Amino acid sequence: MLIDDLRQELPDGRMVEDPGVAAGFVHDEAEWAPYGTPRVVVRPRTAEEVRSVVRACVRHGVPLVTRGAGTGLSGGANAVEGCVVLSTEAMNTIHEIDPVERLAVVGPGVVNDDLRAACAEHGLWYPPDPASAPWSTIGGNVATNAGGLCCVKYGVTRDYVLGLEVVTGTGELVRLGRRTAKGVAGYDLAGLMVGSEGTLGVITEVTVRLRPQREAERTVAGYFSSVVAAGRAVAAIGAAGLTPSALELIDRHCLAAVDKWKNMGLSVDADVVLLGRTDAPGPAGAQEAERMLACFEEAGATWAAQSTDQEEADALFSARRLAYPALERLGPVLTEDVCVPKAAVPEMLARIERAATRHDTLIANIAHAGDGNLHPLLITQPGDTAARERAQAAFHEIIADAIELGGTVTGEHGVGLLKRDGLEQELTPAVLDLHRSVKAALDPHGILNPGKVVKPITG
Repeated sequence: MLIDDLRQELPDGRMVEDPGVAAGFVHDEAEWAPYGTPRVVVRPRTAEEVRSVVRACVRHGVPLVTRGAGTGLSGGANAVEGCVVLSTEAMNTIHEIDPVERLAVVGPGVVNDDLRAACAEHGLWYPPDPASAPWSTIGGNVATNAGGLCCVKYGVTRDYVLGLEVVTGTGELVRLGRRTAKGVAGYDLAGLMVGSEGTLGVITEVTVRLRPQREAERTVAGYFSSVVAAGRAVAAIGAAGLTPSALELIDRHCLAAVDKWKNMGLSVDADVVLLGRTDAPGPAGAQEAERMLACFEEAGATWAAQSTDQEEADALFSARRLAYPALERLGPVLTEDVCVPKAAVPEMLARIERAATRHDTLIANIAHAGDGNLHPLLITQPGDTAARERAQAAFHEIIADAIELGGTVTGEHGVGLLKRDGLEQELTPAVLDLHRSVKAALDPHGILNPGKVVKPITG
């Protein structure tokens, strides 16, 4: 039996025997995504232990679902019925930070902020910074190709992954990618793994590119009377050729939720706050901040200013990171993650507002506005089935609108379970078949996170 095999293969303490403890590993933060009951949860500490788990699953034909910290928002790490859940949380060693090559080698369970802090001791910086950075892990960030606040200028996780150690769907332990600054030998299989959500392999080690520590940022804040007006400011910044180091939107619903939770007093003066930052050095940074401020004012900001108080500026960005957990306190949240061209941000925000009215659904908005990555958050009350159905209708309408405007169904959270229908709208049948062919080649037994990302062909 599978459990007996795992007991023989793994050291003591690797299997979670307590059902109460195991229950904490069966789903991510996508509250509306379905999940099943696993046969067992395992917490390996080495790549060899991971390989033993994968091979046992292959022998017994049992699905394997890999998870990091469980901070995902698409159901990608949710257990399927009768699976093995493999948690990488114990693989949390920073193996190497090389200041000369500007790279780090880490286990998949290393927390994003812990890596950033360790790099800072060497004068280096790991840019990808999802809002969940204090809790999310590098392995999970790689699996979903996570983005974050500064990615408008510095790119997403994929831009920093040099190499990976991976256990394949056949139980082989392989190294993909490289450590060198350049390299084009063979297909980019490491890049293929980034964003694959555990459907193509189990990541056991990550080599990431680092940058030098950057200059201190200047912050520009603007208050707007509507999300559409704030969206016009975003489009104006893009049209002006500016590349801020962050450009974030928070609407009145988010501000009120954060205030109710943390009493920060942010929702008194603004319906929408737009936060811009520049890290350009010296006079160039001052000029970029002034031009950003002008864009805010020309787009109709009711108030806008460059912050001279770093503590105040950091508090505003802290509110942005707190918005999602604050809204969760109000009721079940269905999270969107659409991304549209910057020029389409005002129209997309207007369509989100119309969807909220049409479907009588409370929709709060936070956004990595600078790169068009919008996070409408659809909120209902617990147990209100009719409200949930209306919210789901709004959810699908927003996806369709994003695609119509030349966008994509997910900018950084991944497809998981919640966006599979959207993926089928976005991609042509021929491209979906390519996805299935890649899946079949790398996971021939079909055990790795089955049913996620691309729907299997039935019938």
